[in-house]
Amino acid sequence: MSIDLFGCTPGPHNSIMDIAGIGVGHAICDDGQGDSGVTVIATPSGATASVDVRGGGPGTRETDLLSPPNTVEAIHAVALCGGSAFGLDAATGAMAELEHRGIGFPVLGSEHPDKIVPIVPAAVIFDLLLGKWDSRPTASTGREATRAALAALDTALDTELDTELDTELDNEPTGDPHASGNLGAGLGAAAGALKGGFGQASAVFPEGTPLAGVTVAAAMVVNPQGAIFDPATGLPWGVAAELGNEFSRYGVDRRGEVPAGGVEKMRSMNLLGTKITTEALNTTIGVVATDAPLTKAQAKRMAMSSHDGLARAIRPAHMPMDGDTIFGMSVGEKAAEDADKAAQTVDPVAMSMISAVAANAVERAIVHAVLAAETAFDTPSWRDVAWGS
Repeated sequence: MSIDLFGCTPGPHNSIMDIAGIGVGHAICDDGQGDSGVTVIATPSGATASVDVRGGGPGTRETDLLSPPNTVEAIHAVALCGGSAFGLDAATGAMAELEHRGIGFPVLGSEHPDKIVPIVPAAVIFDLLLGKWDSRPTASTGREATRAALAALDTALDTELDTELDTELDNEPTGDPHASGNLGAGLGAAAGALKGGFGQASAVFPEGTPLAGVTVAAAMVVNPQGAIFDPATGLPWGVAAELGNEFSRYGVDRRGEVPAGGVEKMRSMNLLGTKITTEALNTTIGVVATDAPLTKAQAKRMAMSSHDGLARAIRPAHMPMDGDTIFGMSVGEKAAEDADKAAQTVDPVAMSMISAVAANAVERAIVHAVLAAETAFDTPSWRDVAWGS
């Protein structure tokens, strides 16, 4: 199953790092042995950003700053954290790492380049019931994830972000920054009654369209109260948003249908695969980004539209005990080609196309998170339940 959305195709890695200027890094608390983690989406050259919060129980940091009328235009990273409100500490570590590398907002102007404040908005999921209650990300976890994100970006660009740092801070990134699954903030996530995780997807506009070559991508941490599968078929709700054959790696296309036993087992898990009748808390958080030049207000609109993809892939969504939050960012080469950003801002037609593809990317990223997730913390993965393996 697939759809043709303006002829877009997945980017080279089908990840948010298909956009130049973005790095992805993950870290797990308790020196990598814990039950929760952090994912940092780093934009060291700055990104125009805003945010849209739809869930009834959000846990966030620096989101008011991203309101279009407010002053600061650029952010330097987004921290997506496990650990509920405790996990917001991870953003402090991300700030410390960025400041150490000379990345941040020059609060006293260019005359004082050493006086900087990195801008790092953050959002958390509630994952304290999977694994140990007191296994939570700290500032150290956030700093480690930021190092990994900057190292991944450094590797992608084949440059050195800061040649004066000591070896300890120049560690190579651990794992594949383009991967999805039980990574970073997605380690302790549960998608309804099934295992959730971290997922990403990208889309590139083809030649012959007004946005030829522009990339839109999403990175999502999936931990909702609602279900991620159709109880009639057992397939993920968002599988129809597929571009090309991107989900075939998980066996979805090859199998064609979920065996009846798998469908019935999923249907019997709590209330049709949701967490609605349990005491578990929730939240789906993430970032949607583009290299098209957007204003702060347009980044807000992109984030708002992206929640449509969340609501298509998770049903029901935006519930009272969810904290669903999506950050919207404009970053990369295309957004930085001209210093006169206002002169190159996209028009309403292009903005509509970007918004539609952003929603699709979020929907696909959620499916990748669920299909790539592995059984953990006594919470079965979709693949294990569906195929009975």
